[in-house]
Amino acid sequence: MTRIRANYKANYLSLAQMIQDNTTGKNNIKTISILGCGWFGLALAKKLTGLNYIVKGSTTSQEKLAILQAENIQPFLVNFTAEAVVADPAFFEADTLFICIPPKRNSTELLDYPQKIDSILAAAKDQSKHVVLISSTSVYADENKTVNETSETHPDTDSGRVVLAAEIRFKELFPENCTVIRFAGLIGPDRNPGRFFAGKSNVPNGLAPVNLIHQTDAVGIAVKLLEKQAFGRTYNACSPNHPAKMDFYANAAKTTGLAIPDFIAEKKDWKIIESINVPRFLSYTFEVGI
Repeated sequence: MTRIRANYKANYLSLAQMIQDNTTGKNNIKTISILGCGWFGLALAKKLTGLNYIVKGSTTSQEKLAILQAENIQPFLVNFTAEAVVADPAFFEADTLFICIPPKRNSTELLDYPQKIDSILAAAKDQSKHVVLISSTSVYADENKTVNETSETHPDTDSGRVVLAAEIRFKELFPENCTVIRFAGLIGPDRNPGRFFAGKSNVPNGLAPVNLIHQTDAVGIAVKLLEKQAFGRTYNACSPNHPAKMDFYANAAKTTGLAIPDFIAEKKDWKIIESINVPRFLSYTFEVGI
């Protein structure tokens, strides 16, 4: 009886400590700053506020501050260049900072992207406990093979090269706390894949596999990262399904009532993006099929 009471007391104290930890926020990630509340960043911010996180969101537009506030997101006006970040320092005071500012393609700003990330990281240093860089699977070239987080990166596009340069700088500044999420092609609300090739003819590379992820799963992986507190790794975020380009886009066009494109049945210059870290460390189950 004495032993049973002792075990009961120990279990009770353990449970009480867990409740206290949850109440006081010990070992929890509760305050999130999202730099760049665009298509992905805003969707993530909305999801997190619904899960009772304290969310700070940034925009470069004065007009968008009211939109963020209406979604219970603490709004911050943040402007950044390759030289400096102009922002209220309180924005960077967070348990986790998500950097969600993809490089602008076909722009003179493209080559400044690594330097912009550099200035942002300098502002976040010693302010944000964890930093998560939203990157891209464009760091992998089309080398006709399957790649995962252990594969070498050989980007063959300008955007891929500047994204990789930003990752490298990130790892230099945060060698022990560098978390990178590499998204495949993002689809979802306002990004209907049926429009990509609708009505086109003789589209090349029709048999190449697609590498895509729906916004729902992109947000879901970011949330799971916070829940698991599985920081310090690189994650390839891509649907495990890789249908042929001609099948996927023809079906997407048909589903949305658009003209079905015609593809050349060939397979060249392709890759398949896989992840070993998402299932191993996040145990994430994809919700939207591709």
